[in-house]
Amino acid sequence: MICEDIEDFAAALAPMTALAGLDLGDRTIGVAVSDSFRQVATPLETIRRKKFGVDSARLLEIVRDRSLGGIILGLPRNMDGSEGPRCQSTRAFARNLSRLTELPIGFWDERLSTVAAERALLEADTSRKRRAEVIDHVAAGYILQGVLDRMRHMQ
Repeated sequence: MICEDIEDFAAALAPMTALAGLDLGDRTIGVAVSDSFRQVATPLETIRRKKFGVDSARLLEIVRDRSLGGIILGLPRNMDGSEGPRCQSTRAFARNLSRLTELPIGFWDERLSTVAAERALLEADTSRKRRAEVIDHVAAGYILQGVLDRMRHMQ
């Protein structure tokens, strides 16, 4: 089930279930997960993209292993708020994923999430090599934390 806004997404979630946040890139998918209280997002891993079938199998394995209740995809809008080809690609990924799971799938505006993640890693004095390894799942953590914060203020 694809939810266009966070209110619908939140309403579709089972109580006390953790969430996954995804930062979709051309070559990688950053994955972050929350706790079941939906307070804190934790970067988990970066999946090297192959084909949709392989990528989705790994994602659904994470969902199953961690008993997740929903999936948030970062929506890479243009700086003016419009949607370009990357948004279309993300929406297509969501449509394909929704055919494989009953979980609610939502979107979160991810503008500048990678910039924020990069800044945090620089402040932590992370080496260039290590930043390249973790940037995607740290960005997914920023996306998911934005959703968690928003949902906390909806109640």
